[in-house]
Amino acid sequence: MASKGKKGAKNESENVEENNAESENATDLAGSEQAPEAAAGANVDAPAQLFKIQRVYIKDVSFESPLTPGVFTGNTQWQPAVSLHLNTESKALENDIYEVELTVTATVKLGEDVAYLTEIKQAGLFLVKGFEKERLGPMLGSFCPNILFPFAREEIATLVQKGGFPQLLLDPVNFDALYSQHLSVSKQNAPAPETEQ
Repeated sequence: MASKGKKGAKNESENVEENNAESENATDLAGSEQAPEAAAGANVDAPAQLFKIQRVYIKDVSFESPLTPGVFTGNTQWQPAVSLHLNTESKALENDIYEVELTVTATVKLGEDVAYLTEIKQAGLFLVKGFEKERLGPMLGSFCPNILFPFAREEIATLVQKGGFPQLLLDPVNFDALYSQHLSVSKQNAPAPETEQ
């Protein structure tokens, strides 16, 4: 009987150790499951940044060729001088939607005479949400115009060909540099802060 009692006590101690091991495992699993929730809770206050192209469209387009048809029938050599003018504007709409408008004006001259002039206002609607004010300016003044420019360049090339002239392929534009230059000029032209006398 004594031997049976010892054996029973041994089995009970083994059961206790197994139960303790199971409880420790359960604690570890609970801790591992709570970690992602805690991490997620830490990011609740951080605003989600979102950028999407909603629509790209043409607002205005024009092509003028004052020298035709003489420019085609004369003996004038085709050695054009091309000047390019760019302008960007943006305005806020509702629900974090912004309209960005890129105006591209290309003037081509033969000597002092304008062979043709073409202008396009290429615009787009962009969803820009969760960006700080310091980043919103470059997004609207540089990043979005960089998206619109290839559309404007393609349309200008098509217009020039339809006007009977050799295709005009505009070089890529560094909108980051143009935006930085714009900021520098704005700071230089800003009025000096008033000082108390």
